[in-house]
Amino acid sequence: MTTPLAAKIAREYGTPCAVIDMDRVERNIARIQTACDEAGVANRPHIKTHKNPTIAKMQVAAGAKGITCQKLGEAEIMANAGIDDILISYNLLGEEKMARLGALQAKANMTVAADNSTVVAGLPKAAAASGRPLSVVVECDTGRKRAGVETPAEAIALAREIAASKGLQFAGFMLYPTETGWADAQKFYDEALAGVRAHGLEAKIVSTGGTPNLKNLGKLKGGTEHRFGTYIYNDRMQVAAGVASWDDCALHIYSTVVSRAAPERGILDAGSKTLTTDTGGLDGHGLILEHPEAKIARFAEEHGFLDLSRSNTRPNVGDVVRIVPNHVCVVVNMMDEVVMVRGEEIIGTLPVAARGKLR
Repeated sequence: MTTPLAAKIAREYGTPCAVIDMDRVERNIARIQTACDEAGVANRPHIKTHKNPTIAKMQVAAGAKGITCQKLGEAEIMANAGIDDILISYNLLGEEKMARLGALQAKANMTVAADNSTVVAGLPKAAAASGRPLSVVVECDTGRKRAGVETPAEAIALAREIAASKGLQFAGFMLYPTETGWADAQKFYDEALAGVRAHGLEAKIVSTGGTPNLKNLGKLKGGTEHRFGTYIYNDRMQVAAGVASWDDCALHIYSTVVSRAAPERGILDAGSKTLTTDTGGLDGHGLILEHPEAKIARFAEEHGFLDLSRSNTRPNVGDVVRIVPNHVCVVVNMMDEVVMVRGEEIIGTLPVAARGKLR
């Protein structure tokens, strides 16, 4: 069954189409800001999910300290829109990136992360180009095994290296603890902090991260800020993690059923180029709100293969359904724009301004 709003979306924009509920977006912003305020931790939202300066400014207006970006291209979009306090939570390397970072630092307050000496050795070029000191945090691995120094001794050594580098200021530590690893993160941080203090350094920024860590917000003694990203829209993964409800999921993919060639199967017009193949460890590739027992079983590029064998209700050809993606951040990066709604009213579109900014 197609809802009146879904019919209107399909008629005016076509499908597949990414639609955000602005009432839910605003509630999500307020909910996380309140949680940060109550925990006594600054909110530094990660823009990787929405990739849009308008929403970033809404977050800042609600009380966020600044924002987090993963890549320079994202930070350039945000700084050009007037956002002044930006953390880039990623190692930056190369002459081209140092020139761009220097230009950014000249017009916005930038902090960057580093986890090795090669990265640190290049950063003074950006500081020199900007004409002012550049703040650097040491990224620490506390169990996720992604990026980050692996021991407090390495963190201390790198902090000293940053402090001794011309044009650089050691600003603190950046951590992304696992959901169950906060005791280990505390031990790591306490040892690293004692070590840098022994050398006359102080950690003004102690940044933790992750929407799935909402339940751990404020648990790190000494933490100063938290980097939430996915919360702005939420997705099936956040519901599964217990940090969001279906009513908190602000982005839906509207998709048309284009084939029902057999009773227990069908095809959506949303394939891997819309919903992505990232399952997030879940069964299937999204929740269809109108047919929650149906399974989006697999993809071709423009085909979503429906398994209807467990579904008590089954869609017809031409039905427009709403899908909660498994991993919304990757889905948004597929879109040039999202359609905004309030209730049953379409209120406009919003460009995904930092889409594809991978460098």
